[in-house]
Amino acid sequence: MKRTILLAFAGILLTVNSCRKQDATTFNPSSAGAPDPTQLDEFIRAKLTAEGQFLWAWATDEQVWTALSNSDFVLSVGYKPTDVKDVESQLHQIDIQSSTWKTAHDAVMQIVLQSERALNPSLTEAQLTAFPENGVLPVFDVYVHNPATIAALRRSGMVRYAEPIGYEPYMTTNARERTGGGSGCDGNSAEPGLAEGIDYTTITPACKKSWNHAYHNITPAWSNSTGAGVKVAIIDTGCSDAQENLGDAFNQGQSSGRTIQKYVTLPQAPGGPPETPNDECGHGTSMEGACAGPRGTDGASVGIAYNCNLMTFRAAADVYLDESREVVGVANAFTQAGGNSSVKIISMSMGRLTSASQITDALVYAYNQNKMIFCAAGTSFWWSAWFVGVIFPASRPEAIAVTGMKTNLSSACSDCHTGSKVDFVLVMERTSDGHNPISLADSGDDPSMVGGSSVSTASTAGIAALVWAKYPSWTRTQVFNRLKTSANYYPNRNGSFGWGRINAQIATQ
Repeated sequence: MKRTILLAFAGILLTVNSCRKQDATTFNPSSAGAPDPTQLDEFIRAKLTAEGQFLWAWATDEQVWTALSNSDFVLSVGYKPTDVKDVESQLHQIDIQSSTWKTAHDAVMQIVLQSERALNPSLTEAQLTAFPENGVLPVFDVYVHNPATIAALRRSGMVRYAEPIGYEPYMTTNARERTGGGSGCDGNSAEPGLAEGIDYTTITPACKKSWNHAYHNITPAWSNSTGAGVKVAIIDTGCSDAQENLGDAFNQGQSSGRTIQKYVTLPQAPGGPPETPNDECGHGTSMEGACAGPRGTDGASVGIAYNCNLMTFRAAADVYLDESREVVGVANAFTQAGGNSSVKIISMSMGRLTSASQITDALVYAYNQNKMIFCAAGTSFWWSAWFVGVIFPASRPEAIAVTGMKTNLSSACSDCHTGSKVDFVLVMERTSDGHNPISLADSGDDPSMVGGSSVSTASTAGIAALVWAKYPSWTRTQVFNRLKTSANYYPNRNGSFGWGRINAQIATQ
């Protein structure tokens, strides 16, 4: 194992040195085909290790072509008028239908169309378009089969970025780890053999409280707040049609007067049926249960903010955002939630290794609309655990990054990412037996179990909803500061777990 790692690092160093010698002028499009992605993957890994992130702006034109030609040829193109600066700060105010922005859009599209027509003279703009534009963000997605198009776009003063969104490192070897529904879709069926007093406690009127609530003083916090009046948007794999506690039984027992809305922003797969809000993976359903499951009478698990309003998005097929359509789905969900004035909190327990500027645009758009955004720090695949810290988009400054911890209160959960960009940690793995918190299964009232930084993020979003419901006039900054000052490491910040474990009772006082 050590020898393998040493060889890998040697390969990284060689790749980094060779890539430093490359620039756009050395790329000869006429010689480009579908290059072996091995060196690109090593370059990405080197940047992740050294910088804690990977931006496609660091890649050469040839590396971008390598990614495109080893995925689905979809290029995400962010545009702007030539004289406009600092687009990020204006994203929530831009009218892309105005003449200035429309002119920039059309000019950049013409760059693509003219270059691609060198290969196919009859090509139309409709054939070029990979996904419908969302009507808010200055970005479009196109199929690019001519490597010269990449260089032409990256030279233009009207192009903010031109990057592949359907490529992630090691896609062509072992990264997907897909079985059935895909990465993170390990089944959300009821967990057999759960023990009263160990895995859960039965509370009034007749529901199950997860064992890990005690580590964050959730029960006493409920005397102060139950999340009423706060809307949380959960961007994930959808919401199960078969789970009545996220349907007709969303209001029952001590949960009442609240709403649940279900949306789909994931574009349909090529040749596949239209997508619906239904969760085909199970991951989103378990996140929604941990955050907002009702405090009901049917014996199901209760969520932390059991009286909050809920908005769910089927934005991805699974939790590893390695498909172009998933990037588009997540960006559209952030845009929709960000533009909804009733949404206070957005939670997303999904991510990827490379940055995607289209998602960054949408994240910034939502942040500029004063949303509090929680993102999962990362739950590893076996191949990424040793070199990846906080993943994208939790690594972004607009996001509050959350990870998970064992009950020994000193170790990260078995697969959880840590690092200096983590803000909070949630106890979600028992050291003795590895058990995770309970949540709503895809159907029925018997709970499932769910772990990783995923449940940590959705649960922390629930705690934030308790605080904001207690103090509805507070700003996002005030809510964050209350969470921070209630956490166990405050006033110091831990290098792995940020401000630490939030004490919900103190936070809601």
